[in-house]
Amino acid sequence: MSQDAQNAEETAAIDHAKWAVVLLVDDQAMVAEGIRRMLADEPDIKFHYCPDPKKAVHEAIACNATVILQDLVMPDVDGMTLVRFYRNNPATRDVPIIVLSSKDDPHIKSDAFDQGATDYLVKLPEKVELLARIRAHAKSYIAQKERDEAFRNLSRMQAQLEKMNDELAHSNRELQRLSSMDGLTGLANRRQFDETLEQEWQRAMRTSLPLSLIFLDIDFFKRYNDHYGHQAGDDCLKKVAGALEKTIHRPADLVSRYGGEEFVMILPDTTNEGALAVAEKVLASLTGLKIPHANSAVADHVTLSIGVATAAPREDSQPEELIETADKMLYRAKERGRNCIEVALLPPTRKSSNG
Repeated sequence: MSQDAQNAEETAAIDHAKWAVVLLVDDQAMVAEGIRRMLADEPDIKFHYCPDPKKAVHEAIACNATVILQDLVMPDVDGMTLVRFYRNNPATRDVPIIVLSSKDDPHIKSDAFDQGATDYLVKLPEKVELLARIRAHAKSYIAQKERDEAFRNLSRMQAQLEKMNDELAHSNRELQRLSSMDGLTGLANRRQFDETLEQEWQRAMRTSLPLSLIFLDIDFFKRYNDHYGHQAGDDCLKKVAGALEKTIHRPADLVSRYGGEEFVMILPDTTNEGALAVAEKVLASLTGLKIPHANSAVADHVTLSIGVATAAPREDSQPEELIETADKMLYRAKERGRNCIEVALLPPTRKSSNG
């Protein structure tokens, strides 16, 4: 049985058991008749009788007993054994068991409680006492079942809430990822570039480490689109983006699409010498791709113009200055004939992992 089905069954049992459901397990018909008469006129008590101890556990489950009256002396299976059987069965382990014995023996009574009995009466008990015990134990059991069901419902609601929160967090992360990603190339977009550069600029000020930018522009890309078509142009952008991503290996490095056919790389803790080495790797990687470009004026394949700049951020400086310098180097590379690298001539900076 599934957990949901079991919970539904238990809920139905609780709804059904607003009254006391009594199961008497006793092989003596006279005792059974005596107890039946005691309970016959009680509208809040439903009586069930099982003379066969071998069927006792099954009957207790079938009638959703809220109280079991269990005789101690029975053929084949004695009452003490049945008490253990009830307690070992998940469906009956919490049902109150009132042991009925012909003897008011302290040792027998103690043994009954040790086996798991809830109460002990000498048969036949007085009607007033029997009714009082049945109602008290049934009320306590039903209340406990209702508390257990309420706790299960609360746990299910909590689990559902946690699942919803997890799904919401996942959706938020995915939304954040998509909002910071260029839809065509899968690289970081301009927004992510701006945020990352600001963060790395502040970090570089705290650590006094260099920060480098590499601006890259596909040479004669308009001619490429005009000749091969915009779909081929998009494929070209994707290939170039893949080549750029494969060039860097550190988690802090970022490659982003800056706009159109222009890309930019943020290299924290990297000198201008280190940034130049990365730029040279990019050129070599792109040359290796051999993406045909019949209308290029510098080569028969797609090439890049690259501008490199490095700064040692200070309190009186801004990241826009680094962007402006790298952008100037990019245009200087274009003026020099494209398919080349221009590096800003800055004061030496301390060595780094890319340098």
